[in-house]
Amino acid sequence: MRQNLSIIAAILALGGCSEESEGTGLTPYLAATAADKAAAAKKENKMFRKIEDNLLVSPQISVADVAAAKAAGITVIINNRPDGEDPDAAQGAEIAAAARAAGIEYIAIPVTHAGFSRPQIDAMQAALSKGGDGKTLAYCRSGTRSTLLWALSQAAKGESPRVIAAKAADAGYDVAPIALMLDTLAAAAGAKGE
Repeated sequence: MRQNLSIIAAILALGGCSEESEGTGLTPYLAATAADKAAAAKKENKMFRKIEDNLLVSPQISVADVAAAKAAGITVIINNRPDGEDPDAAQGAEIAAAARAAGIEYIAIPVTHAGFSRPQIDAMQAALSKGGDGKTLAYCRSGTRSTLLWALSQAAKGESPRVIAAKAADAGYDVAPIALMLDTLAAAAGAKGE
Protein backbone atom coordinates (compact mmCIF):
# COMPACT_ATOMS: atom_id res chain seq x y z
CA MET A 1 0.00 0.00 0.00
CA ARG A 2 2.82 2.42 0.89
CA GLN A 3 4.48 1.64 -2.42
CA ASN A 4 1.26 2.54 -4.29
CA LEU A 5 1.02 5.83 -2.38
CA SER A 6 4.65 6.59 -3.24
CA ILE A 7 3.94 5.95 -6.92
CA ILE A 8 0.87 8.22 -6.83
CA ALA A 9 2.87 10.94 -5.07
CA ALA A 10 5.60 10.66 -7.71
CA ILE A 11 3.04 10.87 -10.51
CA LEU A 12 1.50 13.98 -8.96
CA ALA A 13 4.90 15.58 -8.56
CA LEU A 14 5.91 14.79 -12.15
CA GLY A 15 2.52 15.80 -13.51
CA GLY A 16 2.96 19.36 -12.27
CA CYS A 17 -0.33 19.29 -10.38
CA SER A 18 -0.84 21.96 -7.81
CA GLU A 19 -3.37 22.64 -5.10
CA GLU A 20 -4.82 25.40 -7.29
CA SER A 21 -5.99 22.80 -9.82
CA GLU A 22 -9.63 21.87 -9.93
CA GLY A 23 -10.81 19.07 -7.69
CA THR A 24 -8.09 16.90 -6.23
CA GLY A 25 -5.23 18.18 -8.31
CA LEU A 26 -5.40 15.10 -10.55
CA THR A 27 -7.38 16.80 -13.31
CA PRO A 28 -4.41 18.28 -15.22
CA TYR A 29 -2.55 14.95 -15.08
CA LEU A 30 -5.57 12.91 -16.13
CA ALA A 31 -6.47 15.36 -18.90
CA ALA A 32 -2.92 15.30 -20.24
CA THR A 33 -2.85 11.53 -20.08
CA ALA A 34 -6.19 11.23 -21.87
CA ALA A 35 -5.07 13.68 -24.55
CA ASP A 36 -1.76 11.86 -24.98
CA LYS A 37 -3.57 8.52 -25.24
CA ALA A 38 -6.03 9.91 -27.79
CA ALA A 39 -3.22 11.37 -29.89
CA ALA A 40 -1.26 8.11 -29.74
CA ALA A 41 -4.34 6.08 -30.66
CA LYS A 42 -5.07 8.38 -33.59
CA LYS A 43 -1.48 8.06 -34.80
CA GLU A 44 -1.48 4.26 -34.40
CA ASN A 45 -4.81 3.86 -36.15
CA LYS A 46 -3.81 5.92 -39.14
CA MET A 47 -4.86 3.69 -41.99
CA PHE A 48 -3.06 5.29 -44.93
CA ARG A 49 0.73 5.11 -44.65
CA LYS A 50 2.95 7.42 -46.67
CA ILE A 51 5.57 5.71 -48.82
CA GLU A 52 6.30 8.77 -50.96
CA ASP A 53 4.65 12.18 -51.22
CA ASN A 54 2.37 10.89 -53.96
CA LEU A 55 1.90 7.29 -52.75
CA LEU A 56 0.09 5.91 -49.74
CA VAL A 57 -0.46 2.25 -48.89
CA SER A 58 -3.11 0.71 -46.72
CA PRO A 59 -4.58 -2.47 -45.39
CA GLN A 60 -7.92 -3.52 -46.90
CA ILE A 61 -10.21 -0.52 -47.35
CA SER A 62 -13.98 -0.37 -47.13
CA VAL A 63 -16.42 1.51 -49.31
CA ALA A 64 -16.58 4.17 -46.57
CA ASP A 65 -12.79 4.58 -46.71
CA VAL A 66 -13.04 5.77 -50.31
CA ALA A 67 -14.43 9.09 -49.02
CA ALA A 68 -11.43 9.41 -46.68
CA ALA A 69 -9.16 8.70 -49.64
CA LYS A 70 -10.86 11.44 -51.65
CA ALA A 71 -10.42 13.86 -48.73
CA ALA A 72 -6.71 12.93 -48.58
CA GLY A 73 -6.25 13.94 -52.23
CA ILE A 74 -6.25 10.42 -53.67
CA THR A 75 -6.92 10.39 -57.42
CA VAL A 76 -6.04 6.73 -58.10
CA ILE A 77 -6.76 3.61 -56.03
CA ILE A 78 -4.80 0.45 -56.80
CA ASN A 79 -6.22 -2.81 -55.48
CA ASN A 80 -3.49 -5.43 -55.02
CA ARG A 81 -5.80 -7.94 -53.36
CA PRO A 82 -7.46 -10.73 -55.34
CA ASP A 83 -11.23 -11.00 -55.01
CA GLY A 84 -12.37 -13.82 -52.77
CA GLU A 85 -9.25 -13.81 -50.60
CA ASP A 86 -11.49 -12.67 -47.74
CA PRO A 87 -15.17 -13.04 -48.61
CA ASP A 88 -16.13 -10.72 -45.73
CA ALA A 89 -13.99 -7.83 -47.04
CA ALA A 90 -15.17 -5.38 -49.67
CA GLN A 91 -14.50 -6.91 -53.07
CA GLY A 92 -12.98 -5.10 -56.03
CA ALA A 93 -16.30 -4.28 -57.73
CA GLU A 94 -17.59 -2.55 -54.59
CA ILE A 95 -14.45 -0.43 -54.18
CA ALA A 96 -14.40 0.30 -57.93
CA ALA A 97 -18.01 1.56 -57.83
CA ALA A 98 -17.32 3.75 -54.79
CA ALA A 99 -14.16 5.10 -56.41
CA ARG A 100 -15.98 5.95 -59.64
CA ALA A 101 -18.72 7.70 -57.66
CA ALA A 102 -16.02 9.76 -55.89
CA GLY A 103 -14.22 10.61 -59.13
CA ILE A 104 -11.24 8.39 -58.32
CA GLU A 105 -9.66 6.08 -60.88
CA TYR A 106 -9.62 2.42 -59.81
CA ILE A 107 -7.04 -0.11 -61.03
CA ALA A 108 -6.84 -3.78 -60.04
CA ILE A 109 -3.45 -5.49 -60.00
CA PRO A 110 -4.13 -8.53 -57.83
CA VAL A 111 -1.17 -10.24 -56.21
CA THR A 112 -1.67 -13.70 -54.77
CA HIS A 113 0.60 -15.34 -52.22
CA ALA A 114 2.34 -17.06 -55.15
CA GLY A 115 4.52 -13.98 -55.60
CA PHE A 116 5.21 -11.26 -58.11
CA SER A 117 5.55 -11.34 -61.88
CA ARG A 118 7.06 -8.94 -64.40
CA PRO A 119 3.60 -8.10 -65.84
CA GLN A 120 2.46 -7.07 -62.34
CA ILE A 121 5.56 -4.91 -61.88
CA ASP A 122 5.00 -3.23 -65.25
CA ALA A 123 1.30 -2.73 -64.47
CA MET A 124 2.21 -1.11 -61.13
CA GLN A 125 4.63 1.27 -62.88
CA ALA A 126 1.90 2.25 -65.34
CA ALA A 127 -0.69 2.68 -62.58
CA LEU A 128 1.62 4.84 -60.47
CA SER A 129 2.21 7.15 -63.43
CA LYS A 130 -1.54 7.88 -63.64
CA GLY A 131 -1.65 9.80 -60.35
CA GLY A 132 -0.71 13.11 -61.96
CA ASP A 133 -0.84 15.92 -59.41
CA GLY A 134 -2.89 13.81 -57.02
CA LYS A 135 -1.94 10.94 -54.79
CA THR A 136 -2.24 7.21 -55.32
CA LEU A 137 -3.46 4.74 -52.71
CA ALA A 138 -2.49 1.08 -53.07
CA TYR A 139 -4.05 -1.50 -50.78
CA CYS A 140 -4.10 -5.21 -50.03
CA ARG A 141 -4.78 -7.20 -46.85
CA SER A 142 -2.09 -5.47 -44.75
CA GLY A 143 -0.39 -3.09 -47.18
CA THR A 144 2.66 -5.35 -47.47
CA ARG A 145 2.04 -6.72 -50.97
CA SER A 146 1.27 -3.19 -52.18
CA THR A 147 4.53 -1.93 -50.69
CA LEU A 148 6.54 -4.81 -52.11
CA LEU A 149 5.05 -4.37 -55.59
CA TRP A 150 5.79 -0.63 -55.40
CA ALA A 151 9.36 -1.46 -54.35
CA LEU A 152 9.83 -3.82 -57.28
CA SER A 153 8.43 -1.24 -59.71
CA GLN A 154 10.88 1.36 -58.40
CA ALA A 155 13.84 -1.01 -58.64
CA ALA A 156 12.83 -1.84 -62.22
CA LYS A 157 13.09 1.91 -62.95
CA GLY A 158 16.60 2.01 -61.50
CA GLU A 159 15.91 3.31 -57.98
CA SER A 160 18.51 2.29 -55.40
CA PRO A 161 17.37 -0.69 -53.29
CA ARG A 162 18.68 1.10 -50.20
CA VAL A 163 16.53 4.14 -50.88
CA ILE A 164 13.53 1.90 -51.56
CA ALA A 165 14.10 -0.02 -48.32
CA ALA A 166 14.39 3.20 -46.30
CA LYS A 167 11.12 4.59 -47.69
CA ALA A 168 9.31 1.33 -46.99
CA ALA A 169 10.76 1.15 -43.47
CA ASP A 170 9.61 4.70 -42.74
CA ALA A 171 6.07 3.50 -43.44
CA GLY A 172 6.53 0.40 -41.28
CA TYR A 173 7.15 -2.17 -44.03
CA ASP A 174 10.12 -4.48 -44.58
CA VAL A 175 11.32 -5.27 -48.12
CA ALA A 176 13.87 -7.87 -46.99
CA PRO A 177 11.82 -10.78 -48.41
CA ILE A 178 12.35 -9.40 -51.92
CA ALA A 179 15.86 -7.99 -51.48
CA LEU A 180 17.38 -10.26 -54.12
CA MET A 181 14.66 -9.31 -56.62
CA LEU A 182 15.21 -5.61 -55.86
CA ASP A 183 18.96 -5.94 -56.41
CA THR A 184 18.44 -7.88 -59.66
CA LEU A 185 15.90 -5.43 -61.09
CA ALA A 186 17.91 -2.38 -60.04
CA ALA A 187 21.12 -3.80 -61.54
CA ALA A 188 19.34 -4.59 -64.81
CA ALA A 189 18.03 -1.03 -64.90
CA GLY A 190 21.49 0.40 -64.23
CA ALA A 191 20.82 1.68 -60.71
CA LYS A 192 23.61 3.45 -58.91
CA GLY A 193 24.25 2.29 -55.34
CA GLU A 194 23.61 4.77 -52.56
